[in-house]
Amino acid sequence: MNILDLTQLHTIGYRLQDVKVTFNRDIKIDTPDVSIEAKHGEILSISRWVAEVLAMEKLVDIQDTDMIVALKQALVKENVQGDFDLSTLDSDFYIKLNSYIQRLPQQDRDKVESMLNTLMRKRQGKIIRLGDSSKMTSDLAKKLSIEERALFNAIHLQSVAFNKQILGDKK
Repeated sequence: MNILDLTQLHTIGYRLQDVKVTFNRDIKIDTPDVSIEAKHGEILSISRWVAEVLAMEKLVDIQDTDMIVALKQALVKENVQGDFDLSTLDSDFYIKLNSYIQRLPQQDRDKVESMLNTLMRKRQGKIIRLGDSSKMTSDLAKKLSIEERALFNAIHLQSVAFNKQILGDKK
């Protein structure tokens, strides 16, 4: 399974999870797949994909983790770590962040994407060095997102193949 398929699979799982929403008006929805009846101001847990559709129509406000704060914290933690040490990210950190970014106005989105690029460059450099020099450990796997684990494994496999091509089986 390639990285895009893996990310899409985990994104689907994320969007199927429940999230709390506050209803901005009385609403009654009854379809074969979704049934919701709520009053203005009521808070309910509904599937994230339904919440996202309702939020686009301004019918609900999603009560979600502020991923901008989480991104800033991740950047600070990453800056504190050494060149070969990674801070811990949730396995679905980038999935959550991308979902959050999609709901932001364009001007805010640009700022957040700039911070995200900074974090990704820092972590990618560390992952390349680690993937080139060692196998995945359970401690390292716990620190990496789903996408980063796939990147690490790809780099490690290519590094091993490169060394084998140059050195043969002498290693």
